[in-house]
Amino acid sequence: MKLTVKYTAGIGLVLVVGMLIYAYISAASLKRIYLQEAIRDMDAFNETLIQTTHFQMLENDRQQVYQVIERVAAQHSIDTVRLINKKGEINFSTHPGEVGMVLTKQSDICRMCHASSTPLTQATTQNRSRVFKDPRSGREVLGITRAIYNEHSCSTAACHAHPPEKHVLGLLDMIVSLDRMNAQRATVYENTLKLTLLLLVGLVIALRLMTWRFIVVPVRKLLAHTRAVAAGDLSRRVDIPPGDELGNLAQDFNEMTVRLQNTRQQLQSLTVTLESKVEQRSHQLEQMQSKLLRSEKLASLGELVAGIAHEINNPLTGILMYASMLADDANTSPQIRRDLETIVHETQRCAGILNNLLNFSREVSLQKRPESLSRLLDSSLALVEHQAAFHNIRILRQYQPELPAVEVDPGQMTQVFVNLLINAGQAMPEGGELLLKTELLPDGRGVAATLHDSGVGIPPENLQRIFDPFFTTKGAQGTGLGLSVSYGIVQNHGGQIDVESREGEGTTFTISLPLSQDTPAAGGNHH
Repeated sequence: MKLTVKYTAGIGLVLVVGMLIYAYISAASLKRIYLQEAIRDMDAFNETLIQTTHFQMLENDRQQVYQVIERVAAQHSIDTVRLINKKGEINFSTHPGEVGMVLTKQSDICRMCHASSTPLTQATTQNRSRVFKDPRSGREVLGITRAIYNEHSCSTAACHAHPPEKHVLGLLDMIVSLDRMNAQRATVYENTLKLTLLLLVGLVIALRLMTWRFIVVPVRKLLAHTRAVAAGDLSRRVDIPPGDELGNLAQDFNEMTVRLQNTRQQLQSLTVTLESKVEQRSHQLEQMQSKLLRSEKLASLGELVAGIAHEINNPLTGILMYASMLADDANTSPQIRRDLETIVHETQRCAGILNNLLNFSREVSLQKRPESLSRLLDSSLALVEHQAAFHNIRILRQYQPELPAVEVDPGQMTQVFVNLLINAGQAMPEGGELLLKTELLPDGRGVAATLHDSGVGIPPENLQRIFDPFFTTKGAQGTGLGLSVSYGIVQNHGGQIDVESREGEGTTFTISLPLSQDTPAAGGNHH
């Protein structure tokens, strides 16, 4: 059931009950007022009738008194008028059949004054009136009795038959029909009911319209708003003007929706940030795992290489020694001497490879001192820039001025830069550009050296393996140890080496090294 129906039905029921109670009380009050008015009028009429017939009674002209009473009763639509003497005998009645009847003290007319052991000589109007149904007609009638007192003029009249000590000579009893009063009361009651029903209909219509305007419409707006919010639409607002409870509730709903919208935006932002951080952390973990695996691989391989190098170095030294002796012997034929020189050359080459292997596997103590990465890059470039591979390469420098010095082993870092420079030159056989860059890291806790070439680039399948020992794309021209050794040197310095490359676009190596807290700043070369 709808709210308006419930509310209107409830208020209507209360109004109906209230109006009916009001109508009943009004009708009862009206009846009492009409009855009191009728009693007063009849009592005054009784008094007038007694005064009118006073002179006839003094002359003891009863027939004249009776005629006056009959004419008055006929003119004023009085049902019954009786004259009752002191003994309770009806001396006269507009209904002749009642004349001569004697009333007892228990009758309605006498009981009002004879209810106690001492009869009343004075009685109030209410005590002298009675409402009952006429047994002859069955109609509701009003009866009122008035005592006829023994006045001084009566006791001194010539016809007076009553002693002066008697106070009450008889009673004048008058009965009138209440049909007219009841009809008027019914009319008023009916009009009251009609007016009540008309007012009730008007109130119900007004109440429904006001309920619809001030309650149903705002509640429906609030309900639509809550459903929209439940469906996830937080951009809607309730359009209810403030000023009452529903308006204040709508304002609270709007504020709550704004807070929910802000909270959702914050959660979405946090989700995006969290996803980015998770992705970043996952990438960092992958890099750390890759570096850890590479470090473990290098460590294991270093131990293996050290053992192999020592085992091979001894027989290789013997071969080199005996081949050199035979080549220097004057009795050796020229043909054999050329073969021996080839053996000596290749043996020396093998010895160089073994020396690199030993350097790769050996933990060399670092001789650190404050150095400028810019100066180290320049000095390393000076060692290789006169080679044929660098003749068609344009060198660009972007050194950050006043770059803080970093604690490094100059010799080992020079070896790293020389390896990277040679690789960059070999990656640009047709010439190109080589960018050397130094800068302070964004967090201010380290410096970075970047070497970017415009060469052929590194295929994606090789990018993850370039720091592995013995991995090379140069064929017999390389040992595959240059980048592995460089990786180990940078790690021993507490730094890291990163590579980015695309085929046909070039390669970028970035070496990051931490700053020492007590190292003074050193100005970098500015070109």
